[in-house]
Parts: sequence; C-alpha cells; structure tokens
Amino acid sequence: MDKLGIYVVPVAVLLMVAFGVVRRVPVFDTFVEGAKEGLQSCFSILPTLVGLIMAVTMLNASGALELLASFLAPVATFLGIPADVLPLALIKPVSGSGATALLTQIFAKDGPDSFAGRVASVMAGSTETTFYCIAVYYGAVQIKKTRHTIPAALFADLTAFFVAGLAVRLFFGT
Repeated sequence: MDKLGIYVVPVAVLLMVAFGVVRRVPVFDTFVEGAKEGLQSCFSILPTLVGLIMAVTMLNASGALELLASFLAPVATFLGIPADVLPLALIKPVSGSGATALLTQIFAKDGPDSFAGRVASVMAGSTETTFYCIAVYYGAVQIKKTRHTIPAALFADLTAFFVAGLAVRLFFGT
C-alpha cells in the first residue's frame, strides 16, 4: 500500500495532461498562464504577509503577548479555560506557525494529556488563522473591504476558544 502512494501524484498529472490533450487544450500554454497568475498572486499578497509576520514577531519579542495573557487570566479561569492556553488563543488568529510553537510549549510544560494540553489541542484544531486567511484569500482577489468578515471570523474563533474548555471538560472531565 505504501508503494501505491508514490504513484498517485504522477498518475494524476498524467491524467490531467491526457484530458487536456483529448479536449484539444493547449496544455503547456495553459500551464504557463496559470503559473504566471500564481506568481502575480504571490507578489500581491507578499506585503500583507510580511506585515503579519513582523507583527507576530514583535508581539512575542516585546512580551506584550504574555502581559495580555496575564491580564486576561482571571477571566479565563472563571470561564474554565486554563491560563496556560491564553497565549495560544491570542496568537492563533494571527499566526499558525506561532500557534504551533505555543502548542508545543504547552505540551512540553503540561503534557498533551493534561487538561491544558487537551484544551489547547481543541483550540488549535477548531480555530483558524483568521488574519492570515483573510490576507491571503482576499489579497489574491484584491478585496479591500473586510467590514463583516473580520468581526464574524473573530467571533467564531472566540466561540471556539470558550467552547474548547467546555468540550474537554464534557468529554474528559477535569
């Protein structure tokens, strides 16, 4: 079964090329045009991605993330969310790689089977890197107005953060 996986991508590419040839599509020209559009999309979203990466780096390096997390800790504890996962909840809408690094730190400190580790896992799996997705997808099609998208997406993330503690408590106990 392992050997079969090696052939999936080449066979899929060959099938697409064969389909294009049968349909009399100029396959190479279409490929080059698609690559050109992809490169243009990459260049159009690059400034936004650089800004996001810089903001996440500055938040971590300045200590602002930890300060905000310590400020919100009493509220989170009241709502049944471990204070250890607050930095994850704050960084996840901005950076997937930053969230993964924080998730790894939570696992190293508390363990993956601890209450904090399980809540962090549910948070990481049930939320989205909101600002990254908006930057990439909206930037690719040059949409500038995100008036309703950002509040709705952040509300969904906030809901997932609060429900994560409840779900872990419901399925695993405390």
